[in-house]
Amino acid sequence: MKLINIKLTGLCAVIALTVASFGAFAEESHIEQALKHAEAATKAADGKAIAEHAESARSHAKVAKEHLDGGIKSLDEAIEHGKQNHADLAKKAAEEAVKHLKAAQ
Repeated sequence: MKLINIKLTGLCAVIALTVASFGAFAEESHIEQALKHAEAATKAADGKAIAEHAESARSHAKVAKEHLDGGIKSLDEAIEHGKQNHADLAKKAAEEAVKHLKAAQ
């Protein structure tokens, strides 16, 4: 009986993680969220609502900017290492750039 409970618990955990991962893919990017809140601010009827949406937009825009800045830094490193013919280091820096740029989307 305990073995069945353990297997069932494990199966439930796998299902929960799978559902959660699909949710992560469905999330809007920081840029999309920033734009969504900025647009909502333009349509809000009162100052408090405008400020709340603008603050949310700014927060998402800052996170996107941090990732863009990180992506640019990694690309600079990839260029520098590539020019020095350090292929492994250049590739690693380019991979980091991809991660940052995808996170900024």
